[in-house]
Amino acid sequence: MIVPIKTLKIDTLTVQVYNSRQDMGIAAYELYKKHVQELMIGQEAVRAIFAAAHSQDDFLKALADDTEINFTRIVGFHMDEYMGLGKEASQNFGNFLREAIFSRRPFREVNYIQSEAIDITAECKRYEELLRQAPLDIVSMGIGENGHIAFNDPHEARFDEKAWVRQTSLDEVCRRQQVNDGEFAVLGDVPETALTLTIPALMSCKKVVCIVPTVRKAQAVSQTLYGPISEACPASVLRMHPAATLFLDKEAAKLI
Repeated sequence: MIVPIKTLKIDTLTVQVYNSRQDMGIAAYELYKKHVQELMIGQEAVRAIFAAAHSQDDFLKALADDTEINFTRIVGFHMDEYMGLGKEASQNFGNFLREAIFSRRPFREVNYIQSEAIDITAECKRYEELLRQAPLDIVSMGIGENGHIAFNDPHEARFDEKAWVRQTSLDEVCRRQQVNDGEFAVLGDVPETALTLTIPALMSCKKVVCIVPTVRKAQAVSQTLYGPISEACPASVLRMHPAATLFLDKEAAKLI
């Protein structure tokens, strides 16, 4: 078991800091596994939402290598998807997750957001109906450089959103992050719109495992933990969740 170099509690949010990005990802996997196995004691299937981002790489690698979790009892969802890239684009989040985890373990079922649907309103409704069929159990996620969770950027994030899936626009900080992550060559290549699970959908999950590496996220982490709980920093809502843990490497924790 990997031991954090620092642990703190901000409101209801547990925060653990690790010496390296790899340690952070493995520790997040260890807690995720514990949560999933505990959930499986009392129910037949675990409904899990996954983020597609390089911040999740070490966590997803450890999860994909696991041989003890019964993946045939996990129903998978992903939390957001670009619009306009085409189904085969490597940057599509569904494709990212298929490569990283969904094709590597025998999930009971995987549900993909179809952002290329002709009727986007109908697609949002379809995916929301899938999400609402039963309680959502666990979400693994990150925090954006602008404090977003999923694609809920500050200018459109709503803690009281009625819908669980919606079309949204991406702000420049969010889009530039995708260039910083190496997924796109220039800002103009990054889509300006996406479909996303809303904050109420994410926060309905029984357990939250949030994984945030790199110094580029340090300011957003500081705002998440010490700023007001506000849509101006969407991730600040994590401080209101009853069972959320934030995993940081020491670079992302530089300002705390």
